[in-house]
Amino acid sequence: MRTFEVPTRDQVSPEAQAIFDNLKKQVGMVPNLYATIGQSANALSSFLAFQGAQAKGTFNAKEREAVYLAVSQINGCDYCQAAHTALGKMNGFTEEETISLRKGESDNARLDAIVKLAQDITENRGRASEETVEAFFAQGFDNAALIDLIALVADKTLANYVHNLTQIAIDFPVAQPIEEPALV
Repeated sequence: MRTFEVPTRDQVSPEAQAIFDNLKKQVGMVPNLYATIGQSANALSSFLAFQGAQAKGTFNAKEREAVYLAVSQINGCDYCQAAHTALGKMNGFTEEETISLRKGESDNARLDAIVKLAQDITENRGRASEETVEAFFAQGFDNAALIDLIALVADKTLANYVHNLTQIAIDFPVAQPIEEPALV
């Protein structure tokens, strides 16, 4: 199989270099996954714009991290499990909560409905069960929230697929493995 290397700033287009510079200024680094996506300046620019737009949607940062943890577990993406475990902790989750969210569980009814539906959407390629959808709506969510959730699943699935195919180095602390595979 082909070996993929994380590109350096000098190995990407001038458009991607500008994005790398902006990322470094904002977060202090260019995560390896973003650098890899940056092999296409168009893809990286679009991806970051999509993520930025989703931050204005229904879900707050903590809820988005919960979705990202759940989806990354179903998609088997070690990179995103690591990144979102770290980011989840920065947003107030404990280590134990990040593991539970990866399993599709939360003691918080709102988060539980969100992660269960995110996993069901991911696992069943958009064909979530009526029961899981109705449990989501029972938490007070509306159709706009449903579309926002689907967008978050799509966002994270793209990142998961990039890492799953390239297997580039993980530049976050590795997430603790969970013993049971996540099931919806």
